[in-house]
Amino acid sequence: MTEDASHVVAFIDIGTNAVRLLLVRVTPAHSYKVLMQQREAVRLGEGEFRNQMLQADAMERALLVCRKFADLARSHAAKEIVAVATSATREARNQQEFVRRLEAEAGLTVHVISGIEEARLIYLGVASGIHLDKRTALFVDIGGGSTEISVGDQQQFQWLESLKLGAIRLTSLYIPHPEKPLSRERYDAMREHIRSVAVRTFQRVRLSAAVMAVGSSGSIANLADIAARIYLKRRRERDDVLTLEQLQGVVALLRPLTQDKRKEVPGINPERADIILAGAAIIETILQETRLSAIHISERGLRDGLLMDYLARIDPTRALTQMPVRMRSVMQLGRACHFEEKHARQVADLALMLFDSAKELGLHWLGAAERELLEYAALLHDIGTFVSYENHHAHSHYLIRNADLLGFDQQELACMAATAYFHRRTLARRKHPLFEPLDSRSKRAVPALSMLLRMAESLDRSHAGKITRVSFERVPQDGILLTMEAPQDCELEVWGVRHHLDAFKKTFEQALEIRVMPTHARVS
Repeated sequence: MTEDASHVVAFIDIGTNAVRLLLVRVTPAHSYKVLMQQREAVRLGEGEFRNQMLQADAMERALLVCRKFADLARSHAAKEIVAVATSATREARNQQEFVRRLEAEAGLTVHVISGIEEARLIYLGVASGIHLDKRTALFVDIGGGSTEISVGDQQQFQWLESLKLGAIRLTSLYIPHPEKPLSRERYDAMREHIRSVAVRTFQRVRLSAAVMAVGSSGSIANLADIAARIYLKRRRERDDVLTLEQLQGVVALLRPLTQDKRKEVPGINPERADIILAGAAIIETILQETRLSAIHISERGLRDGLLMDYLARIDPTRALTQMPVRMRSVMQLGRACHFEEKHARQVADLALMLFDSAKELGLHWLGAAERELLEYAALLHDIGTFVSYENHHAHSHYLIRNADLLGFDQQELACMAATAYFHRRTLARRKHPLFEPLDSRSKRAVPALSMLLRMAESLDRSHAGKITRVSFERVPQDGILLTMEAPQDCELEVWGVRHHLDAFKKTFEQALEIRVMPTHARVS
């Protein structure tokens, strides 16, 4: 896959509070690499919601940023620019004037999307970046003018809604002096308004199978940032959640403060100090009324949904976009590193055969979770060659740990990275520094997983996919026999796997016997 065969696409989200740009390089295999993400607060909806008119100065701010982002995209040779506008634009009576100016002054053809379409795209963006397993989730995105709601699982949304509840809209309606402390009475009045607008939505959520909430807006992320500083005494990390109790503590801290004092609260984005309490009222009411006790934070949103939608449209087979999020992010990373996909898949298949066969014989106690991580580690074990072949196992480890793979927690990434690291040279041992970040279960799993990966790698030493099946058997003298099927000569694979006899015995405390047979070849 050459970079020359790829093309650059820009996605621009013109929101009520901010304009966002996502610039990606899309390959012919329909994987992508993020080149740039930009965000500028423009407050397009400021002063709009009382008379449904975009204000002149707000339009000027948005036009300036849109021109800058469009020029940026063109300077990177963007083949297409996909631009959408949401709540502030779709409700404005002078919408056409703004859209015409965007085309004339920024060269952008902007699609003003409905609230339901906005909710669909946000669902696509967020669900494609979080691992839900078999759970159903409530997805919440609080914008400046509207809040988009969806309920769905990993593959499909069940329903979508768009509520006229946004942080800027509620601030303009209920907080006439955001620079002053907010009274308890006004905060409660705001929450009562939210309940009245969303009463049927809350009923639907309570009747749904949603067992968790996922939030994807700047307001929710910033509230979680503040909570992490207060309750965890550190910066927010990727796997942190915001509990209802923490949120109420943050509100109790912020509400009596002036805007200037709010800007000094650790973790707060000063740009949001005037609208943060309206955002807090929305999410607090949603969690209480839907009886969910916490919300997970996603950094993805509408821009990512536009990208997922674009990839699905240009890929008729939807081979990549329809993959589960964890497999998709692994394949994205592999293709971004120009991995040898055929070899990676062969090694992964062989590793899983060895894993299943070894488990049947009681050689290990590992379960479905470790089996899944072994598959991903096998797919990515050689991506370090993208940096250099020498010490590529170390480069693979670094890339897996630092590529922000979607859908994985930090412990899973550490386990996958360590398994990939120990697929060559040094045997996995607990005193190695790479074991330090592992929990106790992973520390016991990595030696077995990396041993199986070593063998799988050797069983495709020629990169020719010669081995079609491999398994372990017990032999009478309490040893283990490795059996493999190869319709053609596989001397190189046999030679490679012989090197692991001692390592296998150290890992599984069993001697490995090897023999070679013709069609159903047994290695010796």
